Amino acid sequence: MKKIITLIVFSFTLIGIAQTSTNQVTSTASIPVGYYNNATGTGYTLKTQLYSIIAPHTTLVFGSGLWNLFATSDVRPDGYVWDIYSNCNFIFGLVANGGNQDDGTLGTLECQRFNKEHTFPKSWFGGQVYPMYSDAFIVMPSDKKANGLRGNLVYANVASNVTNSIGNGWRIGSCVTANYPYNLQVFEPADQFKGDFARNYFYVATCYENQIANWQTIDPNGNTVLDGTSDKVFEQWYLDMLYSWHIADPVSDKEIDRNNAIYPVQGNRNPFVDHPEYVEMIWGNALSTTVFNSLSKIMVYPNPSSDGTLTVSSQVDLEEIDLITVNGQVLQRIINPPLQNHSYSLSNLPKGFYFLHVKNQQESITHKVILN
Repeated sequence: MKKIITLIVFSFTLIGIAQTSTNQVTSTASIPVGYYNNATGTGYTLKTQLYSIIAPHTTLVFGSGLWNLFATSDVRPDGYVWDIYSNCNFIFGLVANGGNQDDGTLGTLECQRFNKEHTFPKSWFGGQVYPMYSDAFIVMPSDKKANGLRGNLVYANVASNVTNSIGNGWRIGSCVTANYPYNLQVFEPADQFKGDFARNYFYVATCYENQIANWQTIDPNGNTVLDGTSDKVFEQWYLDMLYSWHIADPVSDKEIDRNNAIYPVQGNRNPFVDHPEYVEMIWGNALSTTVFNSLSKIMVYPNPSSDGTLTVSSQVDLEEIDLITVNGQVLQRIINPPLQNHSYSLSNLPKGFYFLHVKNQQESITHKVILN
């Protein structure tokens, strides 16, 4: 008999289990009415339409403009700085006023100072080149010590046995990302920020579509990631990895709140936070068919479903099943569901369009599902 897994849905609210941090998805994106009205295409046509929407924006001052914005865009619920590389309790503001903002001193140890990190390294686009240099969507607060250790290393996966003594779970080591063609020393961020960084990179690929094809050979590390085009933008190994991070770490409250805080100051939004489904709509056909191996034969049926049930047919044990809304909210997460007769059955599902994300220890894959 197939195991029936019931997804509990409340009448008026969706329970969001977001990242592996404390960020649960309860916020609603404050998207201006009509902001995405012209985003009507698919594939790279949609990407160019989004470029036309988000490329015109206010160029911030790298110093005061970003420091002031961080106080609203990157504040934790407890009032401290939301640092992407540490769990330090940094205080906003100048050192003279009791804050921990970088003043050119200290930072040789963790938790002494926080500064500004280009998650998409500035050396990849030529250094202090505006507007990229001060774009708030790719510049985020970080522990100064960790920032210095990362430098301009590529974000990618490191072997699980590599550890470090500081930080929030990030690691530096040899790249073990699937299908990577280089001998790379890379920086793997903490799991709870991988989706954030992936959506940062999809933003860069879109907002700077008119320039990014020329960035490929500016920096050797950037050259391992960028493919020299303005449409696909990323080399295959990297696109596959970014997509897997985007799916495994869905949009959280933190990203939604940050998007809403940046918009009135910079005048544009990250469309992949507002509409996570845009990633697959644009790059879906470019994803490698070899990214997902043992999971590639998974079947989900009936789809569309008219009775609130789905069956997931799999030849391998699954570690996790997530039902994700089009806004990136995890409606329900099922950990280590028991496999019986090569299938799982899900019932009592609400009507709507969803992404059904399944994974085992090495791989993950997402199916679009419709419940009528």
